[in-house]
Amino acid sequence: MSAQQQGQKLLLQLSLFGRQLGSRCAHTGLSCPAGLGPSTSHSSSSQLWVACSRGLATACANTLNQLYEIANDGRMARTCNRPLPAGRISSRHAMVFALLSGAAGLLMLHEKTNPLTTSLGAANILLYAGIYTPLKQLTIFNTWVGAVVGAIPPLMGWAAAAGQLQPGAWVLAAALFSWQMPHFLALAWMCKDDYARGGFRMLPSVDHTGRRTAAVALRHCAFLLPLGAVAVALQLTSPWFAGEAAVLAAAMAAGAVRFRAQPTAAGARQLFKGSLLYLPLLLAGLAAHRQPNRHLTWQDLQDSLQDSAAEVAGNLGVSVRLPEQLQPGKLWQQLQELQGQLHWPKLRPVEERYAVVLEMQRQLQSLKCPSRAYGDSREDSSSSSSADPAVADGIITTDDRGSR
Repeated sequence: MSAQQQGQKLLLQLSLFGRQLGSRCAHTGLSCPAGLGPSTSHSSSSQLWVACSRGLATACANTLNQLYEIANDGRMARTCNRPLPAGRISSRHAMVFALLSGAAGLLMLHEKTNPLTTSLGAANILLYAGIYTPLKQLTIFNTWVGAVVGAIPPLMGWAAAAGQLQPGAWVLAAALFSWQMPHFLALAWMCKDDYARGGFRMLPSVDHTGRRTAAVALRHCAFLLPLGAVAVALQLTSPWFAGEAAVLAAAMAAGAVRFRAQPTAAGARQLFKGSLLYLPLLLAGLAAHRQPNRHLTWQDLQDSLQDSAAEVAGNLGVSVRLPEQLQPGKLWQQLQELQGQLHWPKLRPVEERYAVVLEMQRQLQSLKCPSRAYGDSREDSSSSSSADPAVADGIITTDDRGSR
C-alpha cells in the first residue's frame, strides 16, 4: 500500500471517528453537562440510561441507512467493506437488528426519561433513515438535512436532563448543526469522485471549482463565532467561554479561508483536521466553564428582551411592547399580534381610491401648458373678432366697435 493510500485510509478512519465523536459528545458531553446542574434531580445512572438508549437509536438509524444503500456502498472505496455490501451478514439479519435496537432504544427512553425525549429520538430515526438517506441520491441539499439530524442529539440530552427545551438547548443544537457543514464538506471534497461512483449527489459533485463548497464551509464557521457570547448571555457558561469559543471558530474559519483560496485536496484536508480538533476542544471548554442550570425559560428570555427594548426605546423616545410570552412555535402568530399594536397607515377602500384617481385625472386634463394657454387666448380673440362682419371686412376697427 502506497503512502498516499495509507493517508487516505487514515483520513477515512478519522472521518468515522469524527462522526462518532460528534454523535456521542453531542449527547453526553455537550447536552448533559450544560443541562444538568446542582439544581437537577437526575443521577449519573439516569445519564447512563439516556446514553445507552441514544446509542441503540443511532444503531437503528445507521443500519436502516446501510440497508437502503447496499448497492451504492458496494461501488465506493470507503464503504465497500461494510458488512452488508461485503456479504458478511444478510439483509434479513440487518433488518431484525435495526428493528430490535430501535424498539429497545425508544422503549428505554420512554421508561427512563420523558415523552419529549422519546419523541425526539423517534423523529431522529425517521428523519435520518426516511428522509436524509433517500435525499442523498436526489439533491445536494441532503447535507443540510443531515446536519439537522446531527443537531437533534443535544436537544435529546437537554430534554432528558431538564424535562423541556429551554433556550440554551438551541445554542447547543446550533453548534452541532454548523460544525457539521465544514467537517463534512471537506470530507466530501476529498472523496467527491468516490461519492460520484456511489451515485450520491453532494455539493462538491456539482461545484467543480470548489469555491461554492468553501464558501458554505466558511459561512458556517462564521456562524460559530458568536456562539460563546450567546452561551454567556443565556447563562450557560462563564464569560471566559465566549473568547475561547470565538478563537476556536476563528481557527477553523482560517482553514476554510485557505481552502477557498486554494480549493485542493490539501486545503480540504487541513479544514477537515481543524474540524476534528474544534468539537472536542469546544466541549472541553463548555464543560470547564459551565454554570449551574438556572432553568432559563422562554418567558425569562422574553422579560430580558422586554427590558432591553424598553431601554433602547426610552433612548429613542418611542414605545414598543413585545408579546406577553415568547414561544418558538408561535412566533408568527405573536408577530401578527404585535403588528396590530403598531400604528400603520390604513389604506382606503378600492372604490374610494379609484374615485380619487379619476378626480386627479380630471384635474390634470383641465390644466394647460402656458404656451398652449397663450395660443388659445389668441384663438379666442380672433374668433370673437371674426364674429363681427364689419371688423372682419376691415370697415371699422375694434376700438370703433366699442364706441359704436
